[in-house]
Amino acid sequence: MAKKKLLVVTGGGDCPGLNAVIRAIVKRAAQSPDWEVWGSIEAYNGLLRTPKEIVLLDSAAVAGIHVRGGTIIKTTNKGGPFSWPVQNPDGSWSAVDRSDELVEILRQEGFQAVISIGGDGSQRISKALYDKGVPIIGVPKTIDNDLAATDFTFGFQTAVQIATESFDRLVSTAESHHRVMIMEVMGRHAGWIALHTAIAGGAEVCLIPEIPYDIHKVAQRLHQRFNNGRGFAHVVIAEGAKPKDGTITARLATEVGYENLRLGGVAYQLSAQLRAAGLTADIRETVLGHVQRGGTPIAFDRVLATQFGVKAFEMVLAEQFGQMVSYRNNTIVSVPLQEAIANYNYVQVDSFLIQTARGVGISFGD
Repeated sequence: MAKKKLLVVTGGGDCPGLNAVIRAIVKRAAQSPDWEVWGSIEAYNGLLRTPKEIVLLDSAAVAGIHVRGGTIIKTTNKGGPFSWPVQNPDGSWSAVDRSDELVEILRQEGFQAVISIGGDGSQRISKALYDKGVPIIGVPKTIDNDLAATDFTFGFQTAVQIATESFDRLVSTAESHHRVMIMEVMGRHAGWIALHTAIAGGAEVCLIPEIPYDIHKVAQRLHQRFNNGRGFAHVVIAEGAKPKDGTITARLATEVGYENLRLGGVAYQLSAQLRAAGLTADIRETVLGHVQRGGTPIAFDRVLATQFGVKAFEMVLAEQFGQMVSYRNNTIVSVPLQEAIANYNYVQVDSFLIQTARGVGISFGD
């Protein structure tokens, strides 16, 4: 008797813990011998390419991968089944909708369920495919922690740990040279990584997208850390932070199929603003960038990712399609995909975490 086929895809940016989810799905599926698990290379691209790139994910394929960063079935944040890049005869590019073709390929290949591991963009694709009749389940993934339907996404805690360790290393050099060190972290339009890092590291200033800053107040707070040119201070700034009446530091992407703004470089903008505001201390900038995305996931993220993977397969068995796995109140549950993508998970400016930061003297420049 032919086995039932489950397809696993990883989409969007890479994230510590992706392999732990894949491993958990495969190991849980091994306890249901009538199922086999397959992976599509680079999200749905593996199905839409000719020849197809899909691989069998058995116990041997996933052995020991939970300690590895990245994803063994690769990922992409460009294009997708609803916006497939096609080069025109004149060399320009346009996008075509291949979603109906993808649905037919899934049927032809005999896949009876799909688990999509990804962030906001990936789960929007999941919802759209579910509306077309695809039996799909979502697993939330992003270092930015910006999915509102779950308390945490795996990968976030690892990104915070990497950022905090980097911050700790900047303390000694700032102290030695009497400098202001500005460290820029990821997060796109949410300040979760910056906020957690600032509290964990003991920053004087934390600048996040949710609280536009007054550069003069930032400069004043930093100036208080110096006496006759001696002293040191630290700023953690989220890549999406912006001054009052200002805009984020970003540029349009030039890569084919990549529609998001490319954030980055706000640390250098802040440095120039501080000098213009009269801060005379030496200033140095560090942009962590993709360092936060890679490497071994910490234990918290491995455990959370494993819980998500097991839950996702059990949702397949229960045919709970159109749902996303979620971590809420220290319990693994499921929520409708529509709810999962309905709201962006911004830092609430009146939250206890913000109050905690203010309580230990961290300035948000407001």
